[in-house]
Amino acid sequence: MLGRDDFAGRWQVLRRIDDRHGAMQGDFTGVAELQPVGEAGLIYTESGQMRIGAAPVMQATRRYLWDFEGGLVIVRFADGRDFHSFAPAGQVAGTDHPCGDDHYTVVYDFTRWPDWRATWDVTGPRKDYTSVTEYRGGVR
Repeated sequence: MLGRDDFAGRWQVLRRIDDRHGAMQGDFTGVAELQPVGEAGLIYTESGQMRIGAAPVMQATRRYLWDFEGGLVIVRFADGRDFHSFAPAGQVAGTDHPCGDDHYTVVYDFTRWPDWRATWDVTGPRKDYTSVTEYRGGVR
């Protein structure tokens, strides 16, 4: 099972978004920095460039808090609200995240460590997309 020290550092991030609701595709290219905080946490900060459909490229950032508890990674939004959790080993589904009437599901794949993947499927009345994010080691 992977732990906090395994994730700490800098990762290359490549994301492909297939938006079925908007009938367009998007790409994100950037980095994720996971910096230790406290005894068992990481601050996840992602920044890079995103293009969706024919729109101009835009700068995109996001931040999460990761806490390692009882064999799980508990992911919270930057403001501390719960997002989801996952076991950092093998290929595993994370917990679902309802967001209003929309529903988020995720599967993590750590079988090619230090490269890993998160695949999100989002469905609902306002959203219908799949987002596949590849994390590549070696940028540390």
